[in-house]
Formats: sequence, C-alpha cells, structure tokens
Amino acid sequence: MFEMYFQELILTLDSTLRLATPLLLACLAGLYSERSGIVDIGLEGKMLGAAFGAGAVAYVTGNAFLGLAGGIVVSVGLALLHGFASITNRGNQIVSGVAINFLAAGLTVLLGQYWFSQGGRTPSLPQGGRFLDITFPFAEEIRDIPYLGPVYSDLLSGHNLLVYVAFLAVPLTWWVLYRTRFGLHLRAVGENPAAVDTAGISVTWLRYRAVIACGFFCGLAGSALSIALASGFIKDMTAGKGFIALAALIFAKWKPVNAMLACLLFGFLDAFALRQQGKELPLIGEVPSQFFQALPYILTVILLAGFIGKAIPPKAAGVPYLKERT
Repeated sequence: MFEMYFQELILTLDSTLRLATPLLLACLAGLYSERSGIVDIGLEGKMLGAAFGAGAVAYVTGNAFLGLAGGIVVSVGLALLHGFASITNRGNQIVSGVAINFLAAGLTVLLGQYWFSQGGRTPSLPQGGRFLDITFPFAEEIRDIPYLGPVYSDLLSGHNLLVYVAFLAVPLTWWVLYRTRFGLHLRAVGENPAAVDTAGISVTWLRYRAVIACGFFCGLAGSALSIALASGFIKDMTAGKGFIALAALIFAKWKPVNAMLACLLFGFLDAFALRQQGKELPLIGEVPSQFFQALPYILTVILLAGFIGKAIPPKAAGVPYLKERT
C-alpha cells in the first residue's frame, strides 16, 4: 500500500516539474523586469506570442531549436515594444502591458487562421519539431529498485530540455542578481534610479537590458508550451499562466529561489488536479473536475488578496525616470 502511494506521489511530482516549467520561466522574466523598476503585466501576451512563433516556425522548419529561436524573437520584440513605451516615452507601464496582452491575443489567432486555416491554431508538429524527453544514463536499468529507481527514472529523468533549462536558470539568476556588477546595478536602478544615474550609469540602457532579459525568458516559457509540453500552438493556450506567474513573483517577494518554490506550488496544484479528476477522495467522494481546474486560480486570488504578508516591491517600480536637468 505504501509503495502504491509513493508511486502516485512520484508521478504527481513528475507532472509538477513539467507544469511548473512555463510558470517558472515567466516568473523569472518578470523578476528581471520588475527588479529594474519596469512593471510588466504583459507576461501573458509575450508568452502567447512566443508560443505561436515557436509553433509556427517549428512546423515550417521541422526543427525544435529554430522554433525556440522564433519564439524568443517574437517575445523579445514585444518586450522591446513595452520598453519603448515605458522607458523611452515614459508611458504608463500598466496600460502598455495590457495593450501587449490584447495585441498578442488578437494577432496570434489572426495570423494562425491566415497562414494555416485551422481556426487560429498551427498544425501538429512534424518529427523533430518539438523537444522530446531526455533519458538519463541507466534510467531503465535501475527503474525497478525500490524508491531510488522511481525517483531517478521517473522524477529526475525523462523531461524535455526546457524543464532542465528552467530549473538551472534559478541559480543562474540568483548569481546574476547577487554576485555580478550588472545585478547590483539592476537592483539599484529598481530602488533609486537617480543615484544610479548620478554614478554615471545609464538608467535607460540598464532597464532596456532587463526588458530584453524578460523577453528572452518569456520566449522560453511560451516555447515550452507549444513545442515541449504540446505539439503545436492552440488558441489562448497560455490560459492565464502569465498572470499566475506574476502572482507567484509577488508571492516570492521578487527573489529567484522563492519564485521557484512558488511556481512548484502552482505546478503541484495543476498536477494534482489532473491526476485526481474522476477519482474519489477518502471521506469526500468524487469531486467535480471543475473544482480541481480552478484550484490554481483560486490560490492566485488568495495570494493577491494579501494573505502572504507584506510584499514590498522595488521602490521605483512603475515610476518612469526623468533625468533631472542641471
């Protein structure tokens, strides 16, 4: 009996890692942007644009890496659009982010229908057009070893490339933020851009680099949806994941390791919902599938309602910087 529950736990955690991957990548994207003082609620739009770009390029070329590059290019392009509105023109960052969400939602369907005539989706990807699972050495040989085998063979092994990239990006982001000159400047510009400017460092260039990093990670996140977790793009396939990533970022208080833990929590709820649909729970009975599907969104509302303690964003977040003239 214990082994059965252990196997169920391993399978749920396996799904958790997969489902948390796009959330984690989008959360890290928002971390770079907001640490620099640029609020970005356009994560959803950039993810959606990247998912479409990756799916379309991967279908045409039959190459997953070219599809990934296509997704990143689309996302970085949208990020630069947000940067141009928010940094260069000092526009309202919230309005700019909302506009990007609407732009991506409309253009992906319009171009998808125009190019592929399948209701706004791309055709199923050909062989080589998506990232396949990577099997670690000796995974099959030790699969039957109690406890150790399932952990190594099912939990650690057998994920696609972008899953490993996402979790390796967490220590990399921590190192960039806290152990490099760029990270020091990035954190400083989000707190006091005038002091950074006084030190002779370009606030505009720093924030643009942060926005580009945001676009890069959103490109990875969107590509993970269409050419890793799925086999092509479908309409509105992000399904609010960009907003969940933003909630996770606030929950994590703009720290990379905390962001990973928050995204794993959301991923676990998703995985639990998928595995428990149609099953009867002890003392409860069968729970409607809609309840499990709503769990991640319910948690998002709870977190954003302020049940996580006081989360203080960077002081200059959302405030356009205007250089003082002397």
